[in-house]
Amino acid sequence: MDTLLEATAINTGYGQLQVLWDNEIIVGKSERVVLLGANGAGKTTLLKAIMGLIPLWSGSIVFDGDHLEKKRTDERFQSGVSYMSEMGVIAGLTVEENLLIGGYYLNKQAQKQQLEKMYEQFPDLKQKRKNAGGSLSGGQRKMLGVAKALMSQPKLLVMDEPSAGLSPLFVKEVIDFLIKSTEESNLSLLIAEQNVKFLEIADRVYVLDGGRITFSGTVLELVANDAVKRAYFGLEGS
Repeated sequence: MDTLLEATAINTGYGQLQVLWDNEIIVGKSERVVLLGANGAGKTTLLKAIMGLIPLWSGSIVFDGDHLEKKRTDERFQSGVSYMSEMGVIAGLTVEENLLIGGYYLNKQAQKQQLEKMYEQFPDLKQKRKNAGGSLSGGQRKMLGVAKALMSQPKLLVMDEPSAGLSPLFVKEVIDFLIKSTEESNLSLLIAEQNVKFLEIADRVYVLDGGRITFSGTVLELVANDAVKRAYFGLEGS
């Protein structure tokens, strides 16, 4: 596997509270990786550490051969890592303003091309491009969040709970779109989720429990692991 992201021995937390212990996660080029875990397992904290939104206590983060530990979040973004938080959208800005923020570091021509590409892929967003992001339905806001994250033409898209607040129908739409997007490009995905339906998209899976990675392998290996299956396949799937 040609490695794109390698986070090693990650220890971090908030204040005096340690949340993550010695975690290691690898994402290959053009690979789709799901980080599975219940609420409170530390998934968001791990993504924030990768993005530089919280400081590392110790460990290393290498992206496309470049050490990111001391780089600012915007520098990580410019290196090709895009981040979609659970919210993903600035409610007070229009759809188009949200998208243009996503493509902030592109030149004007590339920005225009990406905007047209996003409108082609998300026709609902084109129709509502002058509407406030906060006026969209839950499914439309999620699609805007995805489109905004893709505006920068990232090598790696990091997503925090893309299923949050969505109906099963919209969850399927998000999954189908991500499958299509990765098949049509070299985009890699790192998706933190508690919804096991996202295993449909996964080339590999990590399970995070109590701040520690407790499983790493393929979906088939996950299904064959009785302890993990009992613990996580009872998670809410909508």
